[in-house]
Amino acid sequence: MRELLESVADGSLSPTEAEAALNGYVTGEAGRFDAARRQRRGIPEAIYAEGKSAPQVVALAETALETTDRALITRISDEQFEALESTFADSAPDATLERYGSTVRVLGAEFEQPSLEATVGIVTAGTVDGPVADEAQVVCTDAGATVDRVDDIGVAALNRTLDQVDRLRDADTLIVAAGREGALPTVVAGLVDTPVIAVPVSSGYGHGGDGEAALAGLLQSCTVLSVVNIDAGFVAGAQATLIARAIDAARTDDGSR
Repeated sequence: MRELLESVADGSLSPTEAEAALNGYVTGEAGRFDAARRQRRGIPEAIYAEGKSAPQVVALAETALETTDRALITRISDEQFEALESTFADSAPDATLERYGSTVRVLGAEFEQPSLEATVGIVTAGTVDGPVADEAQVVCTDAGATVDRVDDIGVAALNRTLDQVDRLRDADTLIVAAGREGALPTVVAGLVDTPVIAVPVSSGYGHGGDGEAALAGLLQSCTVLSVVNIDAGFVAGAQATLIARAIDAARTDDGSR
């Protein structure tokens, strides 16, 4: 405690960093940021931008960057992203902003990219599933897993899926995103011996076209898989990250790394 106070007094530690070290979270006008989630859970807290004002997103991102040297932001709008760019150009010019559709990763100058000896395959049935897959990909990339992205192999032309079977089997775990009736994850899970995490996507026509048909179909899958909520790319990426971390630890322990 004394060392922490002395660090604040001599300016080597900010009050925000000290609060994070003491409580595990930081309280600001935009809410509380869980700075210790990665240490506690293996996955950093993400800032869900939808429904927040641009200043709120910026404030939370600044707190994340100050306490963890990175920020993950999901469902970001163009207006919010422009506010981030403008703010960090002045307050953190050495920070790097990476945007993947509606998902953003901000990296501080001192951020050290981790590395996991594990591969996550991320698969989409069609182009419309891309933004959800992007969200999952950012989470896995941030954790240090190798990501192998396979896009647009929906079952309407099954040869597109069968052409990629060997590649899918090489992954340590798979995230498969699909809308409409959600058939692709079920088909893939019947072809591989790796864990499959299915993400129903809110695309399609009429009844059930908001992702509910895909969700219902995947919950009734004959093949063994896990299902996250509709459009829950972050959750799928987090689950895959936990699997990748366990695989990495096992490979390190047995000396095969």
